[in-house]
Amino acid sequence: MDRTLALLELGLALPTALALVRIAAPYGRHARAGWGPTLPARLGWLLMESPASLWFLAVYLAGPARASPAPLALLALWQLHYLHRAFVYPLRMRPGGRMPVAVALLAVLFNLLNGFTNARATSGAAAHGGAWLGDPRFLAGAAVFLAGFALNLWSDRALARLRAPGETGHRVPRGGPFEWVSCPNYLGEVVEWAGWALASWSLAGLAFAVYTAANLVPRARSHHAWYRARFPAYPPGRRAILPFLL
Repeated sequence: MDRTLALLELGLALPTALALVRIAAPYGRHARAGWGPTLPARLGWLLMESPASLWFLAVYLAGPARASPAPLALLALWQLHYLHRAFVYPLRMRPGGRMPVAVALLAVLFNLLNGFTNARATSGAAAHGGAWLGDPRFLAGAAVFLAGFALNLWSDRALARLRAPGETGHRVPRGGPFEWVSCPNYLGEVVEWAGWALASWSLAGLAFAVYTAANLVPRARSHHAWYRARFPAYPPGRRAILPFLL
């Protein structure tokens, strides 16, 4: 079943990318009417991201390898991202935004699937032994994951500081990786989960990395187009998510 669910997630990547190329997901700067009932964005973010932390932990703890060093190291990497994403990041969001309930529910369903497959791969019967901590794939993957996490964290904080308290409107982010791409925060997440796929060396990890790119690359392109339409003097050499390329 674990392999089947991981293949299901992998198979969802292409239709997700194709859909998001045509239609920007209606939250954040792309929020718009016509998508049904909404809820406060902070609450929506908490509801849709918390299963990725809590459900993953519950499934992980049911695995036979839950106390082994390598699975524990992978658990730490996973929770480093999702404890921040689910419980810290929403507190940094500006109040007043709203999110369609449908978007939050779809994210919950994905996080339940993704959390299950990756937790099972991490602490299940096929989990890596203690020697995996010294394997070059784990060491390189963990380093890539942490580099992506740092980029994501820095970019989110830079975006949060763009406007003073009470200020409305939008500004062009500048400095650091924003000089090369419009969405270094999304690039950071793509890098993170590519590192996770390498460090976990599992089909579930690969499926998550591919799906992350399928989700965030089209959204980065939507953000990039939004910036160009709104700011005529937007830096012409800046790309959407990959410096000099895309």
